Amino acid sequence: MSSVSRTSIYTTATGQSPATRRTASWWLSADLGSVRTARRLTRDKLTDWGFDDRIEVAELLVSELVANALDHAHGQVHLAFSAENGLLRCEVEDEDPQMPTMRTVDLDAERGRGLLLVDTLSGSWGGTPTPRGKAIWFELPAFAEAEADLFAPMAA
Repeated sequence: MSSVSRTSIYTTATGQSPATRRTASWWLSADLGSVRTARRLTRDKLTDWGFDDRIEVAELLVSELVANALDHAHGQVHLAFSAENGLLRCEVEDEDPQMPTMRTVDLDAERGRGLLLVDTLSGSWGGTPTPRGKAIWFELPAFAEAEADLFAPMAA
């Protein structure tokens, strides 16, 4: 039986060769309308890149990070995407150097679950200090896990 290599999966999933690096970034204004703008930019860019099965999760996580940045920091927010070797990365940079922490929240609390969502739904996430403040990032595989299992090398 033949098997499909990871390289083939990336090419199939993204429509690009594995060595292709894609980037996009935008400055968002410091108002709540930026959350909606960030969701639209996420949907448009991921559609353009062919990551249709990642759009809903990415939109949710981007909106959480942008809302957190607007809620806890001041000034513009920088939204950036990169995709390379089957991995989609999103960064939201703000002007507050204080790194966020995940909290335990009551079941009936209306706020405080953003980082829990990021932790649960992303492949990995973290924060990086920047000259302006910090960037909180998350990564998603560019293809669905079920697709990865489907194309995993088969045992002989």
